[in-house]
Amino acid sequence: MQASQSRYGTTADGHAVTEFRLEGARGIRVHLIDHGATVTAVMVPDRSGKVANVCLGYDSLAGWEQNPSFFGCIVGRVANRIRNGRFTLDGTTYELARNTGEHHLHGGNKGFNKYVWKSKLIRAADRATVRFSHVSPDGDEGYPGTLTAVAEYSLTDAGELSFEYWATTKKATPVNLTNHAYWNLAGAGSGTILGQEIELDCPFYLPVDGGLMPTGEILRTAGTPFDFSQFKAIGRDIGAVKGGYDHCFVLGKRAEELGLVGTARDPVSGRAMEVRTTMPGVQLYTGNFLDGSTFPQHAAFCLETQWFPDSVNIGHFPPVILRPGQTYHHRTVHRFL
Repeated sequence: MQASQSRYGTTADGHAVTEFRLEGARGIRVHLIDHGATVTAVMVPDRSGKVANVCLGYDSLAGWEQNPSFFGCIVGRVANRIRNGRFTLDGTTYELARNTGEHHLHGGNKGFNKYVWKSKLIRAADRATVRFSHVSPDGDEGYPGTLTAVAEYSLTDAGELSFEYWATTKKATPVNLTNHAYWNLAGAGSGTILGQEIELDCPFYLPVDGGLMPTGEILRTAGTPFDFSQFKAIGRDIGAVKGGYDHCFVLGKRAEELGLVGTARDPVSGRAMEVRTTMPGVQLYTGNFLDGSTFPQHAAFCLETQWFPDSVNIGHFPPVILRPGQTYHHRTVHRFL
């Protein structure tokens, strides 16, 4: 493994930002910055050895500071949406920012992606890791409790990029952390991902209303446009899904701790990526809101492993509440094939 770090720049409010570069034996390179614990590039060779960056992003720190599409960054304290920016916990109602229509998205106006995290490079014989940490104070963006979050991003010689998260709290609070990388296996800027193929081990999905909020139903994917039980081009059925895919899929039963989410592949370049997670859900998002200013609509897809959206308000969804004395833990592994 090769790993290095260097000064990346200074934010508008005066915080120094560090860049990390990790490279494994297979020629896969990962670039990270501690602003938003962000993946800025993932360089992967194709079947002929040609290397391309398969993650969307920006060329400057100014772009990462704005980053309205959440390219490559950590999102939290609660990823995804909370209906009406409100939830009740232990008899107290908490009001959050309504930063996507009437609802709350990805932690609010200044979520975890807007902070420079403490960072440390850790080298080992077969892997390199960057450990990021951040303390979110009580009341931050309306959330209760002081939360301490740690995220470790690792690259192995075997070509595995893993995201692992831990969190503890001083007071009961919802927690749902994930990374928001945008993938285009043909290479960032190469066009849309509609011809790329995905297979998901997800027999169920969560339907949504017009505001992209889950209705509370859990429906089977079989025989619907949400059926990715076999490899299927992302664009094959996307026209039958209003606005495109922006839905949480429910993983199948798994005997192992790190369960299969699925595999994505680009038939042209031959690049493929398998994803596994300890989480019960994955948000498939097909870049529906990309407006062409940086990248065109459907220029990438996201596979955001997580608890279900709006779980804090839907009692039969898996619980997202972390309490004092407990430790939140989530691990997701991307293996480039």
